Amino acid sequence: MDVLSRYARKHTRRVIGLMSGTSADGVDAALVQISGAGSTLQARVERFHTTPYAPALREALFRLFAPDAPVSEVCGMNFRLGRVFAEAALDLISRAGISRGEVDLVASHGQTVCHRGGEYTMQLGEPAVIAELTGLPVAANFRPRDIAAGGQGAPLTPYADWALLRHPERARAVQNIGGIANVTYLPAGAGPEEVIGFDLGPGNMLIDGVARAVSGGDIGCDRDGEMAARGTVDADLLDWLMGHEFISRPPPKSAGREEFGDAFLQEVVARARASGVWGDDLAATVTAFTVESIVDGYRRFLEPRGEIDEVIVGGGGRYNPTLCRMLAARLPGRLLTHEDLGLSSEAKEALAFAVLGNETMLGRPANLPSVTGARRAVALGEIVLP
Repeated sequence: MDVLSRYARKHTRRVIGLMSGTSADGVDAALVQISGAGSTLQARVERFHTTPYAPALREALFRLFAPDAPVSEVCGMNFRLGRVFAEAALDLISRAGISRGEVDLVASHGQTVCHRGGEYTMQLGEPAVIAELTGLPVAANFRPRDIAAGGQGAPLTPYADWALLRHPERARAVQNIGGIANVTYLPAGAGPEEVIGFDLGPGNMLIDGVARAVSGGDIGCDRDGEMAARGTVDADLLDWLMGHEFISRPPPKSAGREEFGDAFLQEVVARARASGVWGDDLAATVTAFTVESIVDGYRRFLEPRGEIDEVIVGGGGRYNPTLCRMLAARLPGRLLTHEDLGLSSEAKEALAFAVLGNETMLGRPANLPSVTGARRAVALGEIVLP
């Protein structure tokens, strides 16, 4: 019996989901027990661990975000990250106290270094290296298939949101605040064709960039939102930020460093200096920009579709109390965390890619055309056998 047939015949499967977000902090690894698929899918995280990138690796990776990065360095990093992702999977297996033979699949999103929704995308972390070093089947490279079908290639996690978080009677918005902020809207009792989801604007990306800029590189983020809490929002700078073309663009839409990365950060810093806005006040203003872009997206694109009973907040922004207080005062519905529903905010995205990998192994479509704008639902990714 071949690998795919054995996988399909199992009632419960163990899948390791691997991913690194736009903040490029390290590899999130989740060991997930999965049964079923699609509307019958059930999943439980057994173990989760984050492996931070070594400083030298992270520095080299950030150089690749530049549009003129040498192709040889991109290729080299693809194989280098393949080893890093494989080591993260093996470390998770060791921490879980199980053998490799008890794992059925590694599902790896990799590390996005370039993404222009609807046109092209690149995630590094060579799946052939992961398969070779772990001795396990690997499902990976999920975004390109959706783009080939005319979609944005992102966001892809709304499929997992639908599978795991839809409610028969309550309309839910699943709000992720990673490097980029994105939302999934799940109407009460939603079928997959009723789900919408899109990127809203910067999540933590611009906040982290400002923390680096005002500290001269001494700190990499506004820990616990302390800088923003001390500062005062500059209304004129916030108005200028909200004029960014992406904010009012209707979905389907997806964003990345191309919209809100270093080039935009430099523009923000230059305008802030010219306006005399700096330090804690600049941190408060870009934090307010993240909040306002989320609120604006809800008002423009979600609330016309119906009531929102609950907003489920996750991602790194979930741990920024200043950001969460600002959001709670502005968003509709009851504000919840993933933990309130028995899930881990930290493990959520790695869990989502474990879900996508499961569908790939079963040959099932896992993009949502209502989210990405693809012409049709397609099976995502590629499979590399050990």
